[in-house]
Amino acid sequence: MVFLQVIISSLVHLYISAILYTNLTSYSRKMATLYFLSTLVLTIVVSVPINVLGSAYCGPVEANDQDLIQFPLNLEFLEAEFFLNGALGHGLDAFEPGFAAGGPPPIGAQKANLDPVTRRIIEEFGYQEVGHLRAIITTVGGVPRPLYDLSPEAFAQLFDKAVGYKLDPPFNPYSNTVNYLLASYAIPYVGLVGYVGTIPYLANSTSRSLVASLLGVESGQDAVIRTLLYEKAYEKVLPYNITVAEFTNAISYIRNELAMCGIRDEGLIVPLLLGAEHRTESNILSADANSLSYARTQPQILRIIYGTGSEYKPGGFLPRGGNGKIARSFLDKV
Repeated sequence: MVFLQVIISSLVHLYISAILYTNLTSYSRKMATLYFLSTLVLTIVVSVPINVLGSAYCGPVEANDQDLIQFPLNLEFLEAEFFLNGALGHGLDAFEPGFAAGGPPPIGAQKANLDPVTRRIIEEFGYQEVGHLRAIITTVGGVPRPLYDLSPEAFAQLFDKAVGYKLDPPFNPYSNTVNYLLASYAIPYVGLVGYVGTIPYLANSTSRSLVASLLGVESGQDAVIRTLLYEKAYEKVLPYNITVAEFTNAISYIRNELAMCGIRDEGLIVPLLLGAEHRTESNILSADANSLSYARTQPQILRIIYGTGSEYKPGGFLPRGGNGKIARSFLDKV
């Protein structure tokens, strides 16, 4: 009981700080309220053991190094297809078709209307993801590429869920540079925190070295995307009456809600209480109170990528679920 009282007291202070953050629009104050209420509920939920499908289990899964390292292929394939298609109009099969191991090409991926600088950055990211796939496959073996839904409709559903209502017109990640960067904001960070959460449970040095190296580049990609968006933080995303920063806060909020394990994700502009050393409201790099990276487990990642809040219920970017032993183990229990 005392534990919960301390948590609630801390969250109340967080809520007050967010509401007093007067430079934000009324939409952002609404998001601060949602952050407070959802985090309060999620914190109480994860403090109580629950053993049901889709429960808020926040601990690690039991798996060997091979399975732990193969699991991120679900995200590396996604990033490779999204970046390559967005920059070039064609995906992994144009470069390394064997990596897909017979898995189907993604649904709805297309070339984005990007400015020249952003297009080159995203193209480079795409090639980096091909390298990541090669590194994992040659070290521990691969899994078939799962079916991805990278259509405008899939992203529109995510953004509708994030802001709490249907955007009109529907959000299209491929229509312009800002939209594409916002859609990109929704992807690499999930892999980043997944790698952070994986490293402590790897048994041998070769595995740890590989994942640490993957983490380094994923962190760089996320930092670049967040920096490009931060430059436009207070600009409205046309035709919506929502700023770039507000969209990032909304996406981070919905990811925290779906994962069900408290705050592990923060947008570009935060209350001072969440800023580095409580001295800055800018949040180009999302991190905890000691500016250390947040971590997520495999079930949390599946809840986010599926968009269902359950590792047992596929949907979102993976309509048929992920591949590899860890992802399939949850689907086999349904």
